[in-house]
Amino acid sequence: MKKLKLGLPKGSLQESTLELFQKAGFRVRLRDRSYFPVCDDDSLQIMMVRSQEMADYVGSGVLDAGLTGYDWILETKIKDKKRGSQLKEVCELVYAKSGYSAVSWVLAVPEKSTIKKVNDLKGKKVATELVNVVKDYFKKKKVNAAIEFSWGATEVKTPYLVDAVVELTETGSSLRANNLRIVEKILTSTTRLITNKSAFKNSWKKEKIKNIAILLQGALLAEEMVGLKMNLPEKNITKVMDILTALRKPTISRLTLPGWVALEVVLCEKTVKQIIPQLKRAGVEGIIEYSLNKIIY
Repeated sequence: MKKLKLGLPKGSLQESTLELFQKAGFRVRLRDRSYFPVCDDDSLQIMMVRSQEMADYVGSGVLDAGLTGYDWILETKIKDKKRGSQLKEVCELVYAKSGYSAVSWVLAVPEKSTIKKVNDLKGKKVATELVNVVKDYFKKKKVNAAIEFSWGATEVKTPYLVDAVVELTETGSSLRANNLRIVEKILTSTTRLITNKSAFKNSWKKEKIKNIAILLQGALLAEEMVGLKMNLPEKNITKVMDILTALRKPTISRLTLPGWVALEVVLCEKTVKQIIPQLKRAGVEGIIEYSLNKIIY
């Protein structure tokens, strides 16, 4: 059987990625202490890989495709131009550890630090895990600072070990907890589905990867949407249509009860709590709200 070697991120993105694949229709079960999950799609050979290493393995051809952040794609391209040149981004998937948004790498210093701007770090020490991207950033800023690799717990290294840190943040809570102040945002990153250019030349692998992309994007789009079903007097259709802010025009069908219709629509979940009372007052009955797994355009 043909196999696609697919890397899924191990670590902070692991849980949210497995949940996304579940919604996309792939049942991926991770056994304790195993790096090789079981999947109900026999054509997928899945391995859990740290996001920091994913682009390396995809670029070298060890994996056909994988999910990782734009930050680590950029890090690989700067560090290893040969492997980086083999990477192809298939699609962007905007989700992170805690939600469905981008993350940021920020330059931060202690609250009481006298450092106010990047130029103030001339001759200073900066700790980060994203070494090559940060070195490139300081080079473009023409600031000569010592960039040190950090093995973790980067935010606690100031002011005793280094003068500043470049750290990944999603909500900023960890920075605030460690009394750090953001000097500048260096990079915004989102998750990407990437492939090796050689693998993408294989027609079967290309189609498989593109199919996965369609399903994952559909699952992400459905995260913020819900479906609504309802019954209403036909004479009230115009009034109800004015209330609904639909993704597409609603589906309307006649009921066996004369003068009544059924309406089904997809809309943003955030608006539902405002819309349902309005629909009720507009004469709508039997309102049913339901979750969605995928929305495919």
